[in-house]
Amino acid sequence: MRKPELLIPAGNLEKLRTALLYGADAVYVGVAGLSLRAGSAEMSMADLAAGVNEAHAKGVKVYAAANTFARNTDLELAKKIIPELAAIGIDALIISEPGMLRLIRNSAPQLPVHLSTQANTTNIEAVRFWHDQGVKRIVLARELNLKEVGEIATAVPEMELEIFIHGAMCMAYSGRCYLSAFRNRRSANEGDCSQPCRWEYLLHESTRPDDPLILREDDRYSYLLSSKDLCLIECLPDVLASGVTSLKIEGRMKSTYYVAVVTRTYRQALDALTQQKEKYKCRQEWIDELTKISNRGYTTGFAFAEEKINETSQDVKYIQTHEPAGTVLQYNAAQKRILLGVRNRLQTGGYLELLLPDGIATLTITEMTDKNGNELSEAHSGNEIYLPFDRQIPVGILARQTVKSGGNNPE
Repeated sequence: MRKPELLIPAGNLEKLRTALLYGADAVYVGVAGLSLRAGSAEMSMADLAAGVNEAHAKGVKVYAAANTFARNTDLELAKKIIPELAAIGIDALIISEPGMLRLIRNSAPQLPVHLSTQANTTNIEAVRFWHDQGVKRIVLARELNLKEVGEIATAVPEMELEIFIHGAMCMAYSGRCYLSAFRNRRSANEGDCSQPCRWEYLLHESTRPDDPLILREDDRYSYLLSSKDLCLIECLPDVLASGVTSLKIEGRMKSTYYVAVVTRTYRQALDALTQQKEKYKCRQEWIDELTKISNRGYTTGFAFAEEKINETSQDVKYIQTHEPAGTVLQYNAAQKRILLGVRNRLQTGGYLELLLPDGIATLTITEMTDKNGNELSEAHSGNEIYLPFDRQIPVGILARQTVKSGGNNPE
């Protein structure tokens, strides 16, 4: 069984390093000003160069997303940035339209090109067309089921194919949504989505403005535009049987904690599947792990012909049972303690889980001190504290704790 690439989102340098630590085969990053995730999920050229060097040192590839639907005003920036990306060693550039492809061919013809899912490639002939244009890989339209994906892989074996296997689903054709631009003048197709599909909507009849008709999904609102999140952890044998090259996780704007959990979970599952083959079974612990990150409930989306996208469950915006507690900054072997960069409020007597790449280590907070040696009874986000721990642990490991506030907020 061919082992596919596990492709992880990296919205910044910290997330890129987290993906490397937990077993990514490749990461994808945003190019400032040209990706479909604005500002907070784009990397400067300096950070990108550093990330490429670190990734390549570990045999991990880095793909840069420049998949905005470029307007005339974007072209000068693209002409400047494309040669710079090639110079720092990006492994491929992800684009969504032919104008960007032409610019790449003129200024960096050696740079491999991946075609974004926003190009909504849905059939064999379209794949052949893009292959003729020199595209190396296509991120197929999310609307395809695995049977259709398999037909394309069989018909055009020379093309690398990539599909999403986990993350948020967009209630628009291949993500081409105009709702944010319509409601907020913030275009999703130019990297600035305000996610109005997650808002609550009421239907009013024009002569009865104070008497709304609620399209019942729960007792308050309808969430017909807000899909459950995609999760194919239980379907990996079917996914691999389709012949795809790369399995993509959504989430460049998600937290470092999200990156850690999805990377280590799918890494373990894919390794087990390729090693065990016919004896493979999806473990309940992997399913449970994916419920410990922020989600809207899970669906298999369009993967199977008889199924469809599902709106969120009643009374749910986000579900979250655990939250990030901090990141390991250092381990002192002589004093047997870790230095933890705190992400959420911690108290003595609390209980932490340390997410190792191959397991989970538990830690009860019996004592904690600050960097000056002062004993603390609680710590807050931004603090750096020492915690006793009797075994070596890698820098960058994520710690988590159970959510204390009820578990209905994103991490």
